[in-house]
Amino acid sequence: MLTCRELNERATDYLEGQMSLRQRAGFKLHLLMCSKCGTYVDQLAKTIALLRVGRPTQDEAAPDDKLIEAFRATAANSEKPNAR
Repeated sequence: MLTCRELNERATDYLEGQMSLRQRAGFKLHLLMCSKCGTYVDQLAKTIALLRVGRPTQDEAAPDDKLIEAFRATAANSEKPNAR
């Protein structure tokens, strides 16, 4: 049976489907018996899902470096106090 620490170390593999059937069964058994680890895995799954929402797909172009620099310059200028 997995310990809580072992489950924690393997949670990402579980969520990404990178476990054998036997490993997955042991993982699920632990989740059935340990509510704290169940909560942890649920929160981790939600975090991963939220991070994927804002991620650009491979088909989307990366922002142009000039656009990024212009944004940074504008942000830096807006943070400066007005001179009187």
